[in-house]
Amino acid sequence: MDKIAKMKQQKRYEEYVKGKTPVHNVYFNMLKAFITGGSICLVGQIIFHYCKSLSLPKDVCSSWTSLLLILLSVLLTGINVYPTLAKWGGAGALVPITGFANSVAAPAIEYKKEGQVFGIGCKIFTIAGPVILYGIFTSWILGLIYWFFNLF
Repeated sequence: MDKIAKMKQQKRYEEYVKGKTPVHNVYFNMLKAFITGGSICLVGQIIFHYCKSLSLPKDVCSSWTSLLLILLSVLLTGINVYPTLAKWGGAGALVPITGFANSVAAPAIEYKKEGQVFGIGCKIFTIAGPVILYGIFTSWILGLIYWFFNLF
């Protein structure tokens, strides 16, 4: 191929890639994440205030709130609603405790057909495993730094 033909082919390829690459509006995505995350937090606040109206202690209300949000997330993952919510809301659905529950439930559902041990057992923490690992590692490092500075 001569140089001009290669340049034309490269230009056609660049136009093809540009046509296939989705265009995202960062401000609209931030708004969707805010609405999604805020809605999840609103549900959590409603649960918490309902528990408070039953005269439960604050720590018990917090526990019930966490448990019910996790349960709701797993149920919505099981009926394939949470992935749609996460696709629309982005980080707003993935960051809270519900996103973590989704990241554990989704692989369990996906690999269920491979069996209890090699399916669910091996794959359940595929997504959540690195979060747990680096969370524990970071808290360990920060604990060491805190301990070191308290020595002096």
